[in-house]
Amino acid sequence: MSKYHTIRIVLIALSLVAISVASVYLYQAKLFFCLVFSVVIVLVLIACLCSLQKNNFLLIERLVDSLRYKDFSLNFSLKGKNATERKLRSGINEVVVDFRKQLAEHEERYKYYETLFDTVDSSLIVVDEKENVQWMNRVAVQDLCGHAIHSVDELNELNPNFAQQLAKLHVGEVKVIKLFKEEVIQEMVVTMTEYTTKGFKYRLYCFTNVRSLLEENEMEAWQKLVRVLTHEIMNSIAPIISLSETMVERIEQDNQGEQSIEMIVHGMKVIHRRSKGLLEFVENYRKLSRMSSPLLAYIKVGDLLADIKKLFNNPKIAYSYNIEDKEQLLFIDRSQIEQVLINLLKNAEEACNEQPHPLIVITTRYQQEKNLFSISITDNGHGILPEVQDKIFVPFFTTKQRGSGIGLSLCKQIMTLHGGSISVKSEEGVGSTFTLKFFCK
Repeated sequence: MSKYHTIRIVLIALSLVAISVASVYLYQAKLFFCLVFSVVIVLVLIACLCSLQKNNFLLIERLVDSLRYKDFSLNFSLKGKNATERKLRSGINEVVVDFRKQLAEHEERYKYYETLFDTVDSSLIVVDEKENVQWMNRVAVQDLCGHAIHSVDELNELNPNFAQQLAKLHVGEVKVIKLFKEEVIQEMVVTMTEYTTKGFKYRLYCFTNVRSLLEENEMEAWQKLVRVLTHEIMNSIAPIISLSETMVERIEQDNQGEQSIEMIVHGMKVIHRRSKGLLEFVENYRKLSRMSSPLLAYIKVGDLLADIKKLFNNPKIAYSYNIEDKEQLLFIDRSQIEQVLINLLKNAEEACNEQPHPLIVITTRYQQEKNLFSISITDNGHGILPEVQDKIFVPFFTTKQRGSGIGLSLCKQIMTLHGGSISVKSEEGVGSTFTLKFFCK
């Protein structure tokens, strides 16, 4: 409230008091005409005071209505107003502008997050405590029912127990639910997160289509395999066809000299060698595709690595065994895991054989909190080029001149059959580390 406005109210209040006292005096003196005039003045002053307060109240009331209905187009004119009214109206205008900016920022942020969530490949659904769907992203609309839903119960058309299974899902739990959409079975991995906002609890469900991901990865793996198979077969077939055509031309000629006979014999040898190589390639493929299921049994780590030590004792290479616990039991197929270790150690020997001080380190580690056991084989060899590190486990891919390209593929397949994994970390010129990981029971 400005100083001018305060003085104005005080003067009106004092005038009211003075005139009221005068009215009492006039009444006692029986000056009724003057008394009527003074009463009229009192009423006018009261009306002025009420009008002054009413104007301010109307301004505040319009501001409250504007905030309630989020109508921030409100703007009071300052023309023809006194200093007090201009200050009040100007303050209200500034408040409205601030709220207008905040609303615009909130809407912009909402559109940003909505666009962000719509670009996610997974289906996202927000559900309240009454199982009503409050929000779902674009992928959820397309991949689930094909339209926006308002209740979780509507998902039962994809699976009769869908809503019930979602209700039983706990935070952090991962569950696979089968959906039947247009007579096609889909497998969805579902996770759930709970959060509270404005005193209300909500659940955020995330659905990921596992089948599509698996099919995509499978297709990529087949494409890599077909490229390698095509490359290997074409490398063998092309020279065989060329040589056979040349030999047929020479044989059809009537005058076959000694030089022609030698060329034909040489060509036959080349065809035999390439055909034998192609036959070995196909045989390796048969081995890779007919891997038998592991015969699992409990084996001590110390016993497993003791046999490996006997096989690898090259005096030119230093071997270091860092075994954390020799009594640790692994539920594995001993012969298959030995085959994996032999392949990895042979590769390590070849990698560091030309180093001045070749070194191979075998390390074991058990992570009790994760029930995870690992065996690492590290060499100080030449390392693996970064651009081929993601291809070394692809069947028939090799960087060796005389390599078959199935050793690491077999290792990966064996580890997969054991429910484990194999990974590599390598730095060119420093060395490589291959790690086998097993889940302990």
